Amino acid sequence: MNALKNKVQLIGNLGKDPEIINLESGKTLAKFTVATNENYKNAQGEKVTDTQWHNVIAWGKTAEIVEKYLTKGKEVAVEGKLTSRSYETKEGDKRYITEVVCNELLMLGGK
Repeated sequence: MNALKNKVQLIGNLGKDPEIINLESGKTLAKFTVATNENYKNAQGEKVTDTQWHNVIAWGKTAEIVEKYLTKGKEVAVEGKLTSRSYETKEGDKRYITEVVCNELLMLGGK
């Protein structure tokens, strides 16, 4: 059960082309967003789609695969852990961001 303490699994579509950052240390970082959809019927019986956007980052070989094969709209399955961090803007405002750190990626759908 220890492996289940911080585990995230998502299946969704990329919202835009991934952002690839090659760091001075030689490491590669990929940043991308994944949209997941949940469908339900509201009180009036109308079908409603609720879309959630998830920030995902990938490092190393996984980031290289993201760079080579993923583009906006592609369907993927992502497994990783949830992390939160904060930073300060130039104006001095504190911002918080939650990301999924991807450690496993599966490309779904057709070519």
